[in-house]
Amino acid sequence: MSATPSLSGLEQAIGYSFRDKNLLRIALTHSSAASEENYERLEFLGDRVLGLVIAALIFEKFPNETEGDLARRLASLVQGSMLAELSESINLGEYIILSDAERESGGSKNENILADVYEALIGAMYLDGGFEPCQTLITKKWADVLHTMKTPPQHPKTALQEWAQSLGIPLPAYEITGQTGPDHAPVFEITLRVKDHGEVTASGRSRQEAEKQAASLFLEKIKKQ
Repeated sequence: MSATPSLSGLEQAIGYSFRDKNLLRIALTHSSAASEENYERLEFLGDRVLGLVIAALIFEKFPNETEGDLARRLASLVQGSMLAELSESINLGEYIILSDAERESGGSKNENILADVYEALIGAMYLDGGFEPCQTLITKKWADVLHTMKTPPQHPKTALQEWAQSLGIPLPAYEITGQTGPDHAPVFEITLRVKDHGEVTASGRSRQEAEKQAASLFLEKIKKQ
């Protein structure tokens, strides 16, 4: 395995010092580097903690919105691309413990891995210090995007469907074209096709997320045409 930098820099970036450094190490360890003590279980926990904190934040910030509006906000705020972007802002990829082969294949910059490790980091913080430091980190890191999110985002699949209907063409077709990862944390690959307008492929930690990413990519594609 390749050497990783001192973890003190990461602790400084997240504003939290772990009492149990081994817990932090596990949160940063990919399954390619350790089949048992890796971040997958912590990712599961961190995903739930993150969802709770974000749900509470938007519930308070947008008191007049419906459940559907809040659900769309929540989905956009915890999606993989958002987590990967936040991971890059603290150079999280530099600290991830990968096998040499995984690192050489670009694992430290892989969006899915970055998102997973960010959630694992939150899970590790919860076990090490309780709910409060997690709430502090999430509230701080998501502050800017919450401030600029004036209206509930339209789901990319809905936007793409409306575009197709406006042109009178067949609706987009989504197909699972690949699946990797362990059974409890699969990564789905989805290919999206629109008749006479091409196709795109995207991945996500659920079929729904992969379809959403594919729809976003297709919308970007047609905007450039």
